[in-house]
Parts: sequence; C-alpha cells; structure tokens
Amino acid sequence: MIKRMVAIGLVVVGLTACGTGNQGEQRSSVTVSDLEEYNVQQTAVEVTEGDFIYRLVSEKDYYKDEAVQLYAELEYIGEKDEMTIYHAASPFYFPMKEEVRGFDIGYSMNEPLVETILQQGEPYREKYQRSGGYSDQDEEEYQNFMKDFLENGFLTGYYIVNGFADFYVGPENVEKDMYRMEGQIGFKVEE
Repeated sequence: MIKRMVAIGLVVVGLTACGTGNQGEQRSSVTVSDLEEYNVQQTAVEVTEGDFIYRLVSEKDYYKDEAVQLYAELEYIGEKDEMTIYHAASPFYFPMKEEVRGFDIGYSMNEPLVETILQQGEPYREKYQRSGGYSDQDEEEYQNFMKDFLENGFLTGYYIVNGFADFYVGPENVEKDMYRMEGQIGFKVEE
C-alpha cells in the first residue's frame, strides 16, 4: 500500500514537473505558426476630439527581419494659427501587449511639464522609443522576454498597441482643457 502511494506520488510529481516545463517553454518561444491564429485588425487609427486629431500608425501589419515602424501624430485643426499644448516628456504613450504570450509592455516616461507649439494643419509626429521594465518579482519568462525586448527589440509575436495622447491646453492658473485621446492598432513580428 505504501509503495503504491509513493509510486502514485512520484507519477503526479513527474507529470506536474513536465507540465510546468512545457508551459514555460511554450510561453517563452513563439513560432510563425502561432502567429497564424491572430489577425491584425488595423494598423492605423485616427481620433478627433475638439480641435485635435490623434493618429497612431504602424507602417506595416507584418514585419520580418526589419525594424518596427511605429509612430503617433497630433494635429491642431482649430481656427488659430498655432496652439500650445502642455504634457509630460512626450504627449504620446505606447503601452502594448504581446498577445501570444500574454505579456504587457509598459510605457514609462519622465513627467516634467513640457510645452509644444502645434502649427495649424501641420501634424506633430514622434516615433516609438522602446520602453518597459520588469522586477525580480515578475515571473522568469516575463523577465527574460523583457530583457530580450529592451536589448534587441521586438521578438516574434502579435502586438496590440493601446496608444494615447495625454495633454492639456490653457494658460497656468486658469481652467485647463484636458485631453486623453486613445487608439488601438496591431502588428505581427517575425524575427
């Protein structure tokens, strides 16, 4: 009876260890066939709010052995010749998620108060700069993914960008008009 219980216990431990190892390996490695399960919905989005247009764009829906071309634009379309906006280091944020692995890639930036003057009808554009982080409290697969992403760029995967522009207009000590214009796009990467 005891030998039988020990044998069953060893089988359970063995199966659990095999299952855990396979899950970790599967999550950290994405193949081209994994990407076939996902469809890119849109590579560009445009949102209008008040006197502003926000655009979030990926130049392609599929990148293979090339740099990802991702940018955001903000255009002032009001009646004045120019408009001053106030924001953190950039008005644009690019948080995203790699969908196959289920990993979030945050987008942090310094938050000084910066002003940018937008000329009427001339889009102000900024390209995506790699950002993100991890802690030693995160699971090992996520840490390895983020280390590789920060050092080498996008790994094979399907990425959804939940971008937004965050800024305000109005002089100091006066009521401000706050803007948070959001858009979502996607693209695939094959290393």
